Amino acid sequence: MKLKENSKMVYEYVLEHENENVTADDIAEALDLTSRQVNGIVTMAFQRHKEEVDGNKVEIPLMERVPVEVENEDGTHSKVKLIKLTDAGRAITVEDAE
Repeated sequence: MKLKENSKMVYEYVLEHENENVTADDIAEALDLTSRQVNGIVTMAFQRHKEEVDGNKVEIPLMERVPVEVENEDGTHSKVKLIKLTDAGRAITVEDAE
């Protein structure tokens, strides 16, 4: 699968940190991107990924946002969405875009 440079960086980061609870903000901070860029990449490149199956374009998500509640340092709780690979996302081979 060919990906643009920022999409490839996001994919590789999520793959490398798959067993951690990472959010779009975590990814953005680690990769020197904005949260808006990361969310756009996750949505457009990975959640809305389409492949041709039997001559039809079928949506096959490669990443998903998993809603969870976390406890803050002050004891309050916040809802966040973790970025996780799907089984299909773990199975792809990434190449550089041309």
